[in-house]
Amino acid sequence: MTALLVVAVLALAVVPVLLLVRDVRTRARTPRRPGGLDDALDLHGFPPGEIPAAVRAYLEAAIDEGLREVRLIHGKGRGVQRQRVQSLLAEHPDVESYFDAPPQRGSWGATIARLRRRDVPA
Repeated sequence: MTALLVVAVLALAVVPVLLLVRDVRTRARTPRRPGGLDDALDLHGFPPGEIPAAVRAYLEAAIDEGLREVRLIHGKGRGVQRQRVQSLLAEHPDVESYFDAPPQRGSWGATIARLRRRDVPA
């Protein structure tokens, strides 16, 4: 009985994360790169509690696609989401640097992240 409960709890924790990863990949698709990931993710459509997982999933997908620079659109507002996004970028091992977008790409309502290349095993 206990093992069944553990499996049920794990399923409830893992399934939403997998669905979020799929959702992030779907939202970041672009007609400019058929079948590829867009170089920007608009976070306005995500509930605030899902933004950290969405950013992590998007960064992983972007790195897998070989993107070297991405733009995370968090909005201007009071700067709360900007701070959350930039804190996640600061902790991510595959982010080389990040900065506010230039005026023509969203200004402080978006953050540009430069990504490291992962070594490909021979």
